[in-house]
Amino acid sequence: MNTVSIDASRSAPRNLFAYRKFWASRFGSAPFLPMSRAEMDELGWDSCDIILVTGDAYIDHPSFGMALIGRLLEAQGFRVGIISQPDWLSARAFQALGRPNLFFGVTAGNMDSMVNRYTADRKPRSDDAYTANAEPHRRPDHAVVVYAQRCREAFPGANVVIGSIEASLRRIAHYDYWSDKVRRSVLPDSKADLLIFGSAERAIVELAHRLAAGENIADIRDLRGTGFMAPRGWLPGSDWAEIDSSEVDTPGTLIRHPDPYAMTPEPGKEAVCASKAENSASPASAAHSAGSVGEPRTQVIKMQFQRHQRMPRLERTRTAIRLPSYEQVVADPVLYAHASRTFHVESNPGNARALIQAHGERDLWLNPPPIPLTTPEMDGVFASPFQRRPHPAYGDAKIPAFEMIRFSINIMRGCFGGCTFCSITEHEGRIIQSRSEESILHEIEEIRDRTPGFTGIISDLGGPTANMYRLACKDPKIESSCRRLSCVFPGICENLNTDHTPLVNLYRKARAIPGVKKVLISSGLRYDLAVRDPQYVKELVSHHVGGYLKIAPEHTEEGPLAHMMKPGMGSYEQFRGMFEKFSKEAGKEQYLIPYFIAAHPGTTDHDMLNLALWLKRNKFRLDQVQTFLPTPMALATAMYHSEKNPLARVGRASAGVETVRNARQRRLHKAFLRYHDANNWPLLREALKQMGRADLIGNGRHQLVPSFQPPGTGTRREPASAAVKTGARSPVRAGVRTAPVGARSRKR
Repeated sequence: MNTVSIDASRSAPRNLFAYRKFWASRFGSAPFLPMSRAEMDELGWDSCDIILVTGDAYIDHPSFGMALIGRLLEAQGFRVGIISQPDWLSARAFQALGRPNLFFGVTAGNMDSMVNRYTADRKPRSDDAYTANAEPHRRPDHAVVVYAQRCREAFPGANVVIGSIEASLRRIAHYDYWSDKVRRSVLPDSKADLLIFGSAERAIVELAHRLAAGENIADIRDLRGTGFMAPRGWLPGSDWAEIDSSEVDTPGTLIRHPDPYAMTPEPGKEAVCASKAENSASPASAAHSAGSVGEPRTQVIKMQFQRHQRMPRLERTRTAIRLPSYEQVVADPVLYAHASRTFHVESNPGNARALIQAHGERDLWLNPPPIPLTTPEMDGVFASPFQRRPHPAYGDAKIPAFEMIRFSINIMRGCFGGCTFCSITEHEGRIIQSRSEESILHEIEEIRDRTPGFTGIISDLGGPTANMYRLACKDPKIESSCRRLSCVFPGICENLNTDHTPLVNLYRKARAIPGVKKVLISSGLRYDLAVRDPQYVKELVSHHVGGYLKIAPEHTEEGPLAHMMKPGMGSYEQFRGMFEKFSKEAGKEQYLIPYFIAAHPGTTDHDMLNLALWLKRNKFRLDQVQTFLPTPMALATAMYHSEKNPLARVGRASAGVETVRNARQRRLHKAFLRYHDANNWPLLREALKQMGRADLIGNGRHQLVPSFQPPGTGTRREPASAAVKTGARSPVRAGVRTAPVGARSRKR
C-alpha cells in the first residue's frame, strides 16, 4: 500500500461547493434521480457515475438520506442513479442501472435494518414505515453487508462505498443485540472499499471528485470521516505514532450527579466543562466543588472523564490509538467497555485521533470524524431541486415515513445531549450545525407552493431536538479541546450558550409567512435547556403546541438517570410549571406527553415501581411505551453487554451495572409503565409480593393494582408489531430523531 499523508485536521476544510463541477453537469438536474434504464435514456445518459443502493423507498425529499446525498452529488455534476429496495436474493437487481463509473454507494436506509425489522423483544415487525404501503420484509437483516456483497457479485471490481446510520453505528466491533454477540466491523464483513461514517457530505463529495480525477480508491486514505482495512501495523508515514488505548483511559476528576428532585441550579453554579476541570488545582478540589451541585443525600456517581497527557497539536494529528482487537473484545466484556469508552471520548472533530482496531490479520483504520458543515454549506445541501414527494414508480401508494415528515422541516443536525441510549451522537456528532433563517423560510414557501395537500400547517421545525438551533460553545477554542461526553450532564456547562432568541425569531417569521396558519413543534424538547430561557417557553407554548407537547424525562429515579446521562425531575417540574402557566395565560388547554424507558441499564425493579407510582400520582396512563433496545455502539449498549459503566474508568474491580436481560423482567418493567392495563395485573401482583410491597395491591387510591381481575383479561399477549417504541433513537430523516412509531400517553 502506498504511503499517504493523513493530516487529521486541522486546517479549514474545503468548501463543499468550491469544487469544479464534473463534466456531466451539462445534463442538468433530473426531475427524479433515475431508478431504471428507461429513465436514464430519457435523460440522455449512457451510464451512471454513482449508483446509490438503499433499503428505503426513494422519496425525493431532503429528510431522506439517499435523496439528500444524491442531489448533492448531482449538484457537483455527477450522474446519480437510485436502486431502491432491491431483491437481495440474487445480483440481478443490482445490475439494473449498469456498472457505475465511479462507485456504488450502499446504505441500509434512514434506520439500522435490524431496528427497522425487529422490536425490542426481538420479534419481527408487522410493517415498515419506509416502504410503499408499509409492506414489511422488503430489506434483509444487516442490509449494508448484504447489499455490498451483491454489488460485488453484480460487477466484480466496481468500487463499493458503504455509509448511513447502519454503517456508522457498526464501524468498529460492536455488540449486536439480535444475535446476542459481538460482531466484527461492518467493513470487513461487507468487503467494501471504504466506509463513510457520520454526516457524509464532505467525504463523499471529495471522494467522488478524486475518483473522477483518476485516483485509485485504495490510495485514498486521508479522508476524515472514513474507515478502511489496512495491513496489520500499517501507519500512514514514518512521522506517525501509535499508542495503546490503555494509555488514554486514565482517571479524571469525580463529578457528582445532582439530586434528580432538586431544581435546576442557577446559572453559574452548574458543573463546568471537562476541559476546565482538567486544569483545576487538584482532583480533590474539583470533586469538592462538584459536590455542591446536588443535595447532601445525593449518591456520588464517579463520572471519571478523561484527563489526557497534553501533547502538541501536531503530534495529535500524527497519532493513532489502538483499541483492543475484535478478538479481545469478543472474549472480554471489560475490554469491550474500555474500547467503547475510548471510542466515545475520541469523537470531538477538534481533537479526535485516528483509531485502529485489529480484525484478525488486518487492521480497521478509522480517521477522525468529519468537520461539521458551516451554515452556508448546510443551506447549499438543502437548496437542491427536490420534488418533495415519492418517485412516480410508487403510484398512489402511501409511505408512512413520508406522510409523517411531509410538511416538516429539518432546521439543524447534531446533539450535545449525549444520552447514553441514543444513536444520534455517534452518527451526527455533538456539534450543532444549523441552517440560516433564509434557507428555512424559503423551504416553508416551497412546501406551501409545491407540496400537494398542504393545508397551511407546518408539522415541525426541528431536528434531533427541538431547541438546539444555533446553540454552541461560547468559545471555539474550548469547543475544539473539550473531551466532555455531554454539554448538559451532570449540569449545563457554563461555556454553553443557551440563548434561544434566534429560534424565537425563526418561529415568529415562520408563522408570519402568508398561507401558513400554524407552525407546530413535534421534535422532542430538551426541557433543561428550555427553562433557561422563559421567553422561549412562552413563545413555544403560546403559539406552537397543538394540544400536546412531547418531552422525554425517561425516568424519575436517580440510578437510571445517571446511567442515561439525563437531567433530574427537578428540571421537568420546573418546565411543567412554566408550561401550565403560559398555557393558562394563552387561554389554551394543553398537555405534556412524557416519554419513559423501561429496562434501561442501571434500572432496578424498585426504580420501575417508583416510576409507576409517580405516573399514578400524576394521573398519567401511557398508551404506548418504550423498552430499551441496545443499538450498536451506544454507551448504554456497552453497559448492557459488559455490565460495566463506561462513563467511569473501566477495570476488573469496577462496580457492576444492574442489567435487565431476561424476557420476564423486561416484560415486568414494561408492565410497570402500563400499570393501568388489566392484562399486566397478574404479573405486577406477583412482583409486588416478591418485592415485599403487597400493600400496593388493592382498590385504594394510593395502591397500584387492584386485587380483582376483570373477566377475559390477564392472559393476552402483546402482538409482535411496531406498537412498542424502542429505546433507540434512530434518524427518520437525514439527522432527525424518531422511531418506528411515537410513544403516546394520556393524562386523565
